Amino acid sequence: MVVKEDGGDVGPVTLLTLETLTERVGMSVRNIRFYTSKGLVPPPLRRGRSGYYTSDHVARLQLVQELQGHGFTLSAIEKYVAGIPADASPEDIALHRTMLAPWMADSREELSHAEIERRAGRDVSTDDLETLQALGVLEPCGGGRYQVSISQLGVGLGLLDLGYPIEAARAAHEVYTAHGRAIAEELYELFRTEVWPVYKEQGVSPERIQEVVERLKPLSINSLVRAYEAGMDETRRANIARRTR
Repeated sequence: MVVKEDGGDVGPVTLLTLETLTERVGMSVRNIRFYTSKGLVPPPLRRGRSGYYTSDHVARLQLVQELQGHGFTLSAIEKYVAGIPADASPEDIALHRTMLAPWMADSREELSHAEIERRAGRDVSTDDLETLQALGVLEPCGGGRYQVSISQLGVGLGLLDLGYPIEAARAAHEVYTAHGRAIAEELYELFRTEVWPVYKEQGVSPERIQEVVERLKPLSINSLVRAYEAGMDETRRANIARRTR
């Protein structure tokens, strides 16, 4: 059931019953109550003996689902949600969800060690698996199975054949992680302060915002690749010039 009530300055507020909420987010009553007890979503609004939910509850539950889909543990979800202001609007939370979505399509399959060897057409040692993990080609998912990036498996195997050292793979992973996080935080802050206020003032829907971000993703990835290539070329020229001197 949906109920409308006066929300003061923000206009009418839509109130949802627990049953309607479960239908809206595709989540069981038990899970909703569990997440509420963990503080991941606020408690229901009390109207007499009844409890009601709003678009804020919907947005926060959908964010929890998004985080779960990305493999976040409950502890990690709690830490992430704790960083979102209590007064964040449903649109603000929708922006978080949009920025969480993968920026590049990466087809992954769950494979066992033996299945990876069959795909590779060769023996893949435990050390090889560790190197492929450091390269970001695969991730253990428990039970001796791995989430494998099918598009990158051949590249990773080629590096193994060339004797690429695992220490270099691990060091490169740390570089990518550190700088990738910094870039993500700066881009998110830029979007939040420069783009989001403009669209919010125009009354643009969260769905429209998501479409904008989706269209920006390939351009952003292309810009990052070009910046990396330009930086590598500049570094190589500088090293050559330094050696010739």
